[in-house]
Amino acid sequence: MDFLPLAFLMGLFGSLHCAVMCGPIMLGMPFQKQNLSAAAFQLLLYQFGRVFVYSLLGMLVGVLGESITVFSNQQTLSTIIGILLIVFTLLQLVPNYVRRFSALQNHLMHPISKLMGYVFKLPLWGFFAGALNGIIPCGMVYLALATALNTGSFKDGGVFMFLFGIGTTPLMLMVSLGGIFIKRYISFNTQKLIPWFMFAMGLLLIIRSANLGIPYLSPAPTGLYGQAVDCK
Repeated sequence: MDFLPLAFLMGLFGSLHCAVMCGPIMLGMPFQKQNLSAAAFQLLLYQFGRVFVYSLLGMLVGVLGESITVFSNQQTLSTIIGILLIVFTLLQLVPNYVRRFSALQNHLMHPISKLMGYVFKLPLWGFFAGALNGIIPCGMVYLALATALNTGSFKDGGVFMFLFGIGTTPLMLMVSLGGIFIKRYISFNTQKLIPWFMFAMGLLLIIRSANLGIPYLSPAPTGLYGQAVDCK
């Protein structure tokens, strides 16, 4: 089951959430203290560092998925991940869980914020700032990693997260270059979108693993030479 075409679109549509959550971080970076060429160079390094870390994380979860498929198969793995995503979505309806998760996120953000202050002193600070941005706790990244896990491949996991990162780049560049904090222009809480993304992706993973014979959505299993297999 090939999920790579979904990766870029997931990043593109999910970048609205990324821009809102990471906008203040990007606007706090010292781009304005440099001339145009130096600022553009650091900005590109920032995006490269972010995508680089996403790709590394994708490779790691791809290896994990590959080891899991040794004991089961990709359809089973897809079903399990889909069910877990739906369960996590339902947990978002529990206020106590949401409070604890938010507290954990804030706790994890503290050391990253401290490191951010140190990297600005480095010559290639843009790359390291982007790399730190890549490990910031984020529901959208977790969702992408859960999908990359389902690729069951070191290479495909890395490529999936690379495409996801590329998909988030256009809007992140607009925030940086335009000097805007997009939350000013959005009247709803993008954090509330994450559970719906998770629920939809969970359903998609389960439907695809069912091999219902629906083109693109749930294709039938294929034989040795690519012919559809009759499971009856």
